[in-house]
Amino acid sequence: MAETATETTAETMRLSPVTCAYPDDEYKNLQIEVILPGVKKEDISFKITDISFYIRAVKEGVTYVDSYSICCPVNPEKAVAKYSNGVLKVTVPYLQPLENLVDVKIE
Repeated sequence: MAETATETTAETMRLSPVTCAYPDDEYKNLQIEVILPGVKKEDISFKITDISFYIRAVKEGVTYVDSYSICCPVNPEKAVAKYSNGVLKVTVPYLQPLENLVDVKIE
């Protein structure tokens, strides 16, 4: 059977992708950015719950895979994802906007 890009072999390297998650400027949405160089859109799997997300992406010789906790619950049904130039960008609204944030003085 021919091997496809979405299948892995014993020679495939598994790596955690470079990932950044942060609130938007209004503190209403969580922004998630995942760098996946050389990966085709159809070879990406992104799954999200209200408290975590999972990424798996495959290209020849490399499987990017990891799971992450989210500190503040989000609404996974309203998540929107776009993939361009090797960067997956996901926007998902918080269940409750981050309204009571306190600035901490840094000395």
